[in-house]
Amino acid sequence: MLNRRQLLGRAAASLPLLAGTFSSTSLWAGPNDLPRTLIVFLRGAYDANSLLVPYTSSFYYESRPNISIAKPDGSSDGAQKLDADWALAPATTESLMPLWQKKQLAFVPFAGSEDVSRSHFETQDNFELGQGVGGSLQYRNGFMNRLATTLGVQKQPGREALAFTDQLPLIFQGKLAVGNQGLRSVGGGGVDERQANLVRSMYAQTPLSGAVDSGFDTRREVLQEMGEQKDMASRNAIGSKGFEAEAKRVAKLMRERVALGFIDVGGWDTHANQGAALGGLATRLSELSAGLAAFATEMGPQWQNTTVIVVSEFGRTFRENGNRGTDHGHGTVYWVMGGGLKAGGKVVGPQQQLRADTLFQDRDMPALTDYRAMLAGLWGRQYGISLAQQQQVFPGLKAGVDLGLV
Repeated sequence: MLNRRQLLGRAAASLPLLAGTFSSTSLWAGPNDLPRTLIVFLRGAYDANSLLVPYTSSFYYESRPNISIAKPDGSSDGAQKLDADWALAPATTESLMPLWQKKQLAFVPFAGSEDVSRSHFETQDNFELGQGVGGSLQYRNGFMNRLATTLGVQKQPGREALAFTDQLPLIFQGKLAVGNQGLRSVGGGGVDERQANLVRSMYAQTPLSGAVDSGFDTRREVLQEMGEQKDMASRNAIGSKGFEAEAKRVAKLMRERVALGFIDVGGWDTHANQGAALGGLATRLSELSAGLAAFATEMGPQWQNTTVIVVSEFGRTFRENGNRGTDHGHGTVYWVMGGGLKAGGKVVGPQQQLRADTLFQDRDMPALTDYRAMLAGLWGRQYGISLAQQQQVFPGLKAGVDLGLV
């Protein structure tokens, strides 16, 4: 039993701590506000083809005999049709379909970067630095810090920058001082060993006993094998479980103070037992999409002035592997959300049929839209920054690509 002092201490410790970016003034929104941008980084490389389903591709179903999402058929396990080529995974439709129908959500498939290393660490670093591939990198010089500098971000409500992370991420490191706020109340999910033993005991005297034991033994072995790599790939990012509550807190700060925000969510490195309409990945996608839908609601009228971009360091292999999962790939699918989207309710950007002969290196979705060009074009519209300013944010960029998102 906790005494009163211990209880109060733990309660106080659970409250989010604000970094030095925040002053003691009350939260408010002023007339000099900047449009809001929140980047959500899915560390570990999520499987985009388990979210945005190319349901007209027979090659998709041939490549994924165990983990494909069923075609739109009206069933609870079937995807929900978005257009003539793409459908939305059932785990996310409750949260995302209303945003899609209100034209507040768009998808950009075949997106990614020039980095082809398939290394979590190298690609995450290259992505956050935003300096292109091939030259010498300047570390502690992330592209959102350069954007904040270009926009004149400062310690003023409606014009601030903040990373919702335990440590200041590379993307926000640079000349401009930017604060960070950890969201450690968000934890991981899954069944622990105690719960597993309870399930085992329930089935101990039934014909399913052997199958249940075997299933949990396999799960434990896979977790032991993959757990360390998954944790490393996530770089201590928060998990998706509980993300909805944290997204609401983020929304309150962005609604009233923060113009540029960043949050990372881990747990997307699904090498084994990925699942299909149900399973570990579906659960994470459901939790993530519920959180983002809650964020949109919590933003209130400011949602009309907000853009959320969901990205990942790279995609995953188009074909499933021998462990009913997917391995490190290349191209992926970005999400773009906001109350003022012009391309809402659309799948935008260059696309092509998914066949064996169109895969990148015979294994991955190709990256036809470069993230630097896409973000430069988007921010050119959203913030009115010139090509020269876009090139300050993304050195070496020839031109931004305007997909008509905002």
